[in-house]
Amino acid sequence: MVRIACLGWGSLIWDPRDLPVEGQWFEDGPLLPIEFVRQSNDGRLTLVINNVARPVRTLWSFFSKSVSDVQSARIALKCREGTSIENIGAWNKLDNQKGPLAEIMSDWAGRLNLDAVIWTALPPKFKGKSEIIIDEDGAVKYLRELPYEKHEKAKKYICNAPQQIDTLYRRRFEREFGWKMCKK
Repeated sequence: MVRIACLGWGSLIWDPRDLPVEGQWFEDGPLLPIEFVRQSNDGRLTLVINNVARPVRTLWSFFSKSVSDVQSARIALKCREGTSIENIGAWNKLDNQKGPLAEIMSDWAGRLNLDAVIWTALPPKFKGKSEIIIDEDGAVKYLRELPYEKHEKAKKYICNAPQQIDTLYRRRFEREFGWKMCKK
């Protein structure tokens, strides 16, 4: 049996929808540089991997037994995220992948005897431009200026992010807006 893990740090944890994971999210995922630097279509600032962020401990879950290969796992996450397959990252122990992210995945997955790891690999984005990283002050200003409905969606996403996703921007949002993490 192939052991495939799905990484999460945002809404996958509290709103997996039809994502075929086994239900339990473990809190000992790999340390990855994650921050609230992606402006979503509905105005939220969402969490994505980016090179300038401080690493935080991610969460993970096993894909269910109905997902038997890496491509099926990628497609399942692609469907949940409503994105293209190019925005779904994958590490497979059978591949000879290179780079810092591949090293992190290889070390972490090796300790757990995993065959593959799948994650959402959307880039930072702001004002419709990929790879644009909004700075901390800009993020606060942006959230402050959102219309009420979008502001509430942004607040819900930030407050619902798992407690261990303790980023610098999140700490600033808490200070500026008084947004506390939601208790589960």
